Amino acid sequence: MPFRFVHTADLHLDSPLRSLALRNAELADLVRGATRGALAKIVDLCIAESVDALLIAGDLYDGSQTSMNTALFLAGELRRLDGAGIRTFLIRGNHDAQSQVTRELTLPPSVHVFQGRSKPMLAKTLANGRTVHVHGMSFANPHAPESLLPSFHPPVAEAINIGMLHTSLSGSPGHDRYAPCSVVDLQRHGFDYWALGHVHQRQVHSTQPFVVMPGMPQGRDINEAGAKGVTVVTIDDDGRVEIEERSIGAAVFERLSVDITGAVEWRDALDLVTRGLARLRHQISAENLILRLSLTGASPLAWRLRRDADLLETELTNIAAGLSGCWVEKIELHCREPRDEYHRPSREPVEELAALVENEVLPGFGFRKEIRAVAEELLQQLPLELRQTLAPDESALEELVMGAGLMGSADVLAHLHGAAAKGGD
Repeated sequence: MPFRFVHTADLHLDSPLRSLALRNAELADLVRGATRGALAKIVDLCIAESVDALLIAGDLYDGSQTSMNTALFLAGELRRLDGAGIRTFLIRGNHDAQSQVTRELTLPPSVHVFQGRSKPMLAKTLANGRTVHVHGMSFANPHAPESLLPSFHPPVAEAINIGMLHTSLSGSPGHDRYAPCSVVDLQRHGFDYWALGHVHQRQVHSTQPFVVMPGMPQGRDINEAGAKGVTVVTIDDDGRVEIEERSIGAAVFERLSVDITGAVEWRDALDLVTRGLARLRHQISAENLILRLSLTGASPLAWRLRRDADLLETELTNIAAGLSGCWVEKIELHCREPRDEYHRPSREPVEELAALVENEVLPGFGFRKEIRAVAEELLQQLPLELRQTLAPDESALEELVMGAGLMGSADVLAHLHGAAAKGGD
């Protein structure tokens, strides 16, 4: 029989909600419980597939706020694996290092938590007598500025060797630099499979040997969009490795952009969004689909959609509720009035103002400088993690600033347009 295992990482159990847009209490509860649901599904998969082991490459928890209740839930799931005769190999990541309960919890005897420079653990002896060994390394602190690779033992001779490492590799946008090393460094070490963690997006960095970042099994906000899962690995007697991605997440975040160009009536815009929602829901098999909707294009409805944004949100939320497990997390309006409205010979005062703002104010250096200063001041008042999410680099900050300027000015002009249309001052 081959050696089979499930490789996962970055579960971030009971992670607090990071999205400022989750105003729906029912949706918030769904997302909050999704990380637990992901672990339960992983354990179900391990038992159903009769694998030999579960490898968790760090960040089971989400930092210092971890409660004993979270840890007890984890222990209960690992006991299910223990009862099924499935071993668990675990390394601590940077978030686990901050947890106050990590070292207090008593885990089942089938669970091995690697420490610093741990000896390789025998995981299985194959039918031909060849052994499988798992190597791993945890770090006691939330920061690991240097590579941990030099502290790993060399491969066990004539055996199959699997390494577990929580690392940012050579760096990844939106992730802290942690235990940095290169894929080439890992390839040279001589292991047959590297089970990585830390970066939340799945990527197979190498196939000779396999260097796999499985991504997180459950997204927590729109910045962790897309289907999530784990990697099922099979290694036969000759050391041949096969991998398979399995979907796990019960709630999938997605962005949906709907072009409302040509929509003249309110009903027209709703119909276009309804069709777009239905198509995407049909494509996503996850139990829950959480959407950030973006309306784009040119339509005479643009000003009204902004003015009556509360009504629009209610209508689209109700439309989504008619589709099984479909939720609207946030609505972004990037639509505009048709250009010919701005360039006809005679324009209303609000239209003149809109053209002035769009063509002269927003592109101006002085405006960009002032709004950037405001944005930088506001960012300093946010937690570090949110700052890194909103503005990981200077170009992202510039995009954030201009986006805020465009949306803010469009909202103001929409209300002015609405007032003018009603005969207001």
